[in-house]
Amino acid sequence: MKALAFFPVFFLVLSAWAQKDTAVTVNNKAVTLKEVVVRSNLNVPAFIDRVKEDTTFYKAFRNLKVLGYTALNDIRMLEKKGAVKATLRSRTQQIVKDTCRWMKILEESTTGDMYDKNRNFNYYTANLYAGLFFAKDTICGETNIVRGHEFNTQNKTGIEKHKEQLKMLFFNPGKKIPGIPFIGNKIAVFDDEAAKLYDYIIDMNTFNGQMCYIFKLIPRADLTSSERDRIVINEMTTWFNIDNWDIVARNYDLSYNAGVYRFDVNMEAEMTRFGEYLVPKVLRYNGSWGVVLKKKENAVFTATLFDFKK
Repeated sequence: MKALAFFPVFFLVLSAWAQKDTAVTVNNKAVTLKEVVVRSNLNVPAFIDRVKEDTTFYKAFRNLKVLGYTALNDIRMLEKKGAVKATLRSRTQQIVKDTCRWMKILEESTTGDMYDKNRNFNYYTANLYAGLFFAKDTICGETNIVRGHEFNTQNKTGIEKHKEQLKMLFFNPGKKIPGIPFIGNKIAVFDDEAAKLYDYIIDMNTFNGQMCYIFKLIPRADLTSSERDRIVINEMTTWFNIDNWDIVARNYDLSYNAGVYRFDVNMEAEMTRFGEYLVPKVLRYNGSWGVVLKKKENAVFTATLFDFKK
């Protein structure tokens, strides 16, 4: 009798493990749940809202404004065919004291025309990097508060406007970016109009030894050619620690060509904890960016951050 009672349970377990991916619709969005997620009883609508409204990724980079750290910096500007035309390699240290921060260059080597004669960067991609990780002068009174520090292109022109748009692409993937011609809401992949072009996939797996929920966004396989022309985010994957919802890593691949504005960018970020602070530990960028009347820039850069201090 015990054996007979065992078999129904046994086959129920086998059935659960054999379960295939489950397709559901959440707020008119197609979502694929991997079998391990189905078994975890994840609140899917709440999870997608968390991804959409997440500010912890941006917060991690704002934490760099109030912490000391050492960085290994590697920036390479490339010719159209991939040959290297300018480089910067350095080791820098940010020091913080009494709400002020400043940077010391411990080692640096450059090639090509990375700087002009006044030691300003000749490339707006390098300028973006510097805005994230370099403090050219002593800066005081900054905080790591996110609220009230939304990105904005108003009253910005030229290089400063392009840097702000690049930051928007990096920190707020999936949200509308003003001022980029012809893109409009195409990048707002959580809004209904763009969301119907994408598949949302939720999975679970480990990343650097941490168990994570994985959210992946990819274009639907059955798009028409005209629909595919509206795609800006080719793929975005985010790993969330299942215990504290920290973003452990995020990768994304974006591209678009509107004639007057074009980019093809791949970015990867890995995060770590320093006490109460979530901070980036590795950032990789490989891409091209160009606007009409300006030469397209092709660049690769890697930032490695460590030795954080309060």
